[in-house]
Amino acid sequence: RRGQRFMGGKARRLAGGWAPVAAICVAAVALRVGVGLHGYSGANSPPKFGDYEAQRHWMEVTLNLPLQEWYVQTEANDLGYWGLDYPPLSAYQSWAHGKLVAWLEPEAVALGESRGYETASSKRAMRLTALLSDLLFMFPAAAAAVNALYPRESPGSRLW
Repeated sequence: RRGQRFMGGKARRLAGGWAPVAAICVAAVALRVGVGLHGYSGANSPPKFGDYEAQRHWMEVTLNLPLQEWYVQTEANDLGYWGLDYPPLSAYQSWAHGKLVAWLEPEAVALGESRGYETASSKRAMRLTALLSDLLFMFPAAAAAVNALYPRESPGSRLW
């Protein structure tokens, strides 16, 4: 009853409609953080070290080589070792993630010197980049898609 004095009926309905959306977002972030607390395929398994190494290496390549060399076999870019095989938009995402990782732990993306680089802090940094991508791009894109598909419904009713 107290809050009703400060919030009109329409505002109350709108805020209440967003509560399920907020709950789903919090649950999605908690799930991602929980998954990030566990291992990954290829951990400490030379010569290619698995998924983490692939993502780390793509950051290394996109940060340190000119764009023209991202998809080309060169002395500095061995395509046989986790060659960049996603479309350019994904490569730019690796580049942006690499900027953050390089700021936090430059050794993790040092060209030619960081193969197999695995530290607890670099893993946290890379998991942070994935979480930030979800928060900045995936969640808003999902919200925009829901708004486009159900433009006249309140946020909470769209979910059920």
